[in-house]
Amino acid sequence: MKHISRTSAHHTIRGFTLLEILITLVVLSIGLLGLAGLQLNGLKSNHSSYLRSQATILTQDIIDRMRINRVSAINGAYDTGLGDEPAQASCEGAGVNCSAATLAGADLYEWKDLLSESLPQGDGSIARTAVGNDTLVTVIVQWDDSKGQQDPVQLTSESLL
Repeated sequence: MKHISRTSAHHTIRGFTLLEILITLVVLSIGLLGLAGLQLNGLKSNHSSYLRSQATILTQDIIDRMRINRVSAINGAYDTGLGDEPAQASCEGAGVNCSAATLAGADLYEWKDLLSESLPQGDGSIARTAVGNDTLVTVIVQWDDSKGQQDPVQLTSESLL
C-alpha cells in the first residue's frame, strides 16, 4: 500500500487565491450592472408603449365623438390646432336640449383635458378635408416621451366621417 505524506498532498491541492476571488467579483459586478441596464431599458420601452396606447385610445375617443355629432364635425365645430385652448362647455344637465355646437365644444374641452392629464405635455389637433362627398378627418395627438430631450412624439390618425 502506498502511503502519501501530508506535506506532499498539501502541495498538490490548491484553492482560490485572493486575486481569483477579486476577478470573479469584478466580472459578476459588470454582469449585474448590465442586467440593471437591460431592466431600465425595458421599463422605458414599456412606458413608451403605454403612452402610445393612451394616445391611440384618446384618438379613437374623439373620432367616435365626432361620428356621434357628425353634422357639427363636417361643418368644422371640432377643428382645433395644437396649443389651442377650447372654451369650457358642458351639456351636463341639458339632456336632449344640448345643441350640437355646445356638444362639440364640450367634447373638445373634455378631449383636450384628457390629453393633458393622460400624456406628458399632451395636446392634439383636428383638421377636416373634403374627399368627394365624404369628409376626411385628421387627428394628431402629440406628447413628450423624452422628458424634454427630444422633439415631441406625434400620432396621426385619419378617418372618414
